[in-house]
Amino acid sequence: MTSHHPTHPLRLIMRAATAMLLTAAPFVTATAQTDEPALVRSEIGDKASTRDGAITITNIGKKQQFNASQRSTYDTDIHSPKSAAFHPDGSRFYVNSLEGCRTIVYDARSMRKLKVINHTFKNGQGDNWTSSPHYKWEHYLNGARRSFSGKPVEMTFSHSGRYLWIPYYRRTFDINAQDPSAMAVVDTRTDSIVRMFDTGPLPKMVSVSNSGRLLAVTHWGDNTVGLIDISSPDPARWSHLPPVTIGNKLKLDFPLNESVNRDSNSGYLLRGTVFLPGDRHMLIGCMAGSIAVVDLKTMKHIGFINNIYNVRHLTLHGKNLFASCNVNGMVWKIHTDSLGSAIASASAAKRRAIKANGWKGCKVGAGARTIEVSPDGRYVYAACNFANRIDIVNARTMKLETSIRCDSYPVGLGRSADGKYIVVTSQGRKKRGGNAVNIFSITRK
Repeated sequence: MTSHHPTHPLRLIMRAATAMLLTAAPFVTATAQTDEPALVRSEIGDKASTRDGAITITNIGKKQQFNASQRSTYDTDIHSPKSAAFHPDGSRFYVNSLEGCRTIVYDARSMRKLKVINHTFKNGQGDNWTSSPHYKWEHYLNGARRSFSGKPVEMTFSHSGRYLWIPYYRRTFDINAQDPSAMAVVDTRTDSIVRMFDTGPLPKMVSVSNSGRLLAVTHWGDNTVGLIDISSPDPARWSHLPPVTIGNKLKLDFPLNESVNRDSNSGYLLRGTVFLPGDRHMLIGCMAGSIAVVDLKTMKHIGFINNIYNVRHLTLHGKNLFASCNVNGMVWKIHTDSLGSAIASASAAKRRAIKANGWKGCKVGAGARTIEVSPDGRYVYAACNFANRIDIVNARTMKLETSIRCDSYPVGLGRSADGKYIVVTSQGRKKRGGNAVNIFSITRK
């Protein structure tokens, strides 16, 4: 059977932009062997401040698995670290090691390792497993019963920090991520897995609605968004809802004995996810597109906000939406009232193309990935993958304030609830760099 994978025109734009950036940018290593940016290694004690001294960022710690001679920072559980998140109470932070198939829990103050959560299972069934008829096994007919390890990607908390949700990029036996993956639910009182949910292929970002009643997980692999009703305080009563398709659901039929590039051949490449105030609409960033809009009353994809493209991450602070655009290295801001008006106007006119006015942008380092906003909304922190640095943007003026180097290549970024610390994961690219986690302190005047 022939696979049907429509080439979205925005992907062609993204590929061309990437090629131009990697051949022109000054930090690219000029060798015949690689087009990747030059390697950077940070040092504890690295410091950067704004010109007015209003904010200072300092590297105060590191966890790494690239140099065993640095015994104080060496940690064998750090293997392709993908994301980081602080518990809402500030007591500890979590790091997902994607290739290590584990989540590491650290004390937020001492940085001492508290626990390792292993994502290895004898099978995909059991008392704490919640399967769904919406996610069917089509290639590995015994997939639900096979032993596997899950590759943890992103994470989010629900129920005031009681539970931590961790989707798996794929199950290890599914080399091309075309059958159901899974998502673990960790009870943070014990940091143990207490529930498991099937997901669609290649789940990435996971987000909870403002009311705390609905959880969404984007399926990078087939243009769908999974939804789970988590309104009950009892995890046993949580249940799958029908997924929402963005555009067209992809038909997957890849070989079972040869891996293909699923990072770029997956439709719109669904990523960042936020619920707008009031929870009427959900926004999905598309790395091979713009921003998809889902009407949560009808559970339908109703159009695209086409002002910005190659959208990797979305985050909401108050009534301001912030977005990162990966290849060209941009951070954007817009008021949610402008988004609401644009969506309402397009819906009334039955238009799927939505144009929102009022965007303000800031040029940051190339490869802008995860972004976080300070608790007071004053600053935006951006992990810039190609630039090997963390950029700090003034959220009021949307101007770049300062930057600090970070181990190659930063991708994930978590901020403590009090705003005094950020943790950054450097995953690596094509077996170069990465395998590092940097801990930064933030001081304010």
